[in-house]
Amino acid sequence: MNTETAKGKILVAYFSNTGTTKSVAEKAADILKADVYEIVPEDPYTEADLAYYTNGRADQEQDNPDARPAIAGDALDMTQYDTVLVGYPIWHGQAPRIISTFLESYDFTGKTILPFCTSHSSGIGSSADNLHLLEKDAEWMEGRRFSADYTKEDVEVWLNEMKITPTSAEKIRKFNFETHTVTLNSGYEMPINGLGTYSLHGDECINSVKKALRRGVRLIDTASAYGNEKEVGKAIREAIDELGIKREEIFVITKTYPGNEMKNPEKSIQACIDRLNIGYVDMILLHHPDTNDVKAYKAMEKFVEEGQIRSIGLSNWYVKELKEFLPQVTITPALVQNEIHPYYQENDVIPYIQELGIVVQGWYPLGGRGHTAELLGNKVISAIAQAHEVSPAQVILRWNLQKSVVVIPGSSNPEHIQENMELYNFELTDEEMLQIKALDRNEKHDWY
Repeated sequence: MNTETAKGKILVAYFSNTGTTKSVAEKAADILKADVYEIVPEDPYTEADLAYYTNGRADQEQDNPDARPAIAGDALDMTQYDTVLVGYPIWHGQAPRIISTFLESYDFTGKTILPFCTSHSSGIGSSADNLHLLEKDAEWMEGRRFSADYTKEDVEVWLNEMKITPTSAEKIRKFNFETHTVTLNSGYEMPINGLGTYSLHGDECINSVKKALRRGVRLIDTASAYGNEKEVGKAIREAIDELGIKREEIFVITKTYPGNEMKNPEKSIQACIDRLNIGYVDMILLHHPDTNDVKAYKAMEKFVEEGQIRSIGLSNWYVKELKEFLPQVTITPALVQNEIHPYYQENDVIPYIQELGIVVQGWYPLGGRGHTAELLGNKVISAIAQAHEVSPAQVILRWNLQKSVVVIPGSSNPEHIQENMELYNFELTDEEMLQIKALDRNEKHDWY
């Protein structure tokens, strides 16, 4: 089992006597953002109990395969964990019998168990093999011994070799509602609301982008297929000169299209960069799946290495497409952009993408061409808007943000652009979020 896609959490459980095992466990938990559980004996071991070859308590327990020292404290809710690391010191070449007590106290069926031990000289050896017999329905991975002089890097290398990574919940990129940004898995910050330019061309495009930047918009979305990259780039350059905005304050997304562009990706990607003419490009997406999409994505990866593109991602990719695509590329997409609005909510797709550590962005957040008026006039949305003294559009955009979906509504109207930015002085209640969730029709408003 590869916990990179596990929906459950990771637990690091350990029994420690001298503190070495505890130290390894805490470092593993820190690396994995995992929960920690110390296995504490109900009857604590004394120094005399632990003296080797004195027929003391530890000697007697280790000589008796059926010994099961009791564990203190309340039982764990093991159902929430997919992966469990089990740590212990080596006693007479084996795991202390209290580890057997722990394993027999829970159902580990289908879970991944990764053992580790601490010892001055003995390897993990048969200690792990004997534990396997206690939980035959678990998936056991190869364990590791750590000596007293181990480093955190040793633990990290081992976990990487085992492909044990932080829990999916920890990989989800958190929106910062103070700064109105999210940190992508590429390490760059991106605004969580911006301007879409799908229908903007010529002077209208230039003026709309400049008006948006003047009003504080810092995320601009364009694409090769929109035919307006030159205008977007011109507007950004003029805004930098006229308004004193720094280039690094603006996040620009563009896309390369299927067909000839993905067939000749290096040429088409460079053309996007050249048309924008703003130095580096913050993000380029593949606009749709294509027979050459892997080839095109790998070309984008090279541009990232060269520094001409900072982040890369996908548009119109769903669960099936992602499962086929991701194993074939090196850089995990920073973003997936799909159609998302109250009538087409993707409530199964969004969590899947987010749990991969990928940010989700929604196009057509207000329903799209021919559908906006109906959506904005929805009685449920209108009632929620009235309760908060905001517009229906603001309710929909805020609903997206509270689902951790970046929004890029398009507009050339300065008042609408301003309104679409004012999303942070109110918050939808859980009940209101559920009311909007109930509007889902699985109704797509465009073919892709």
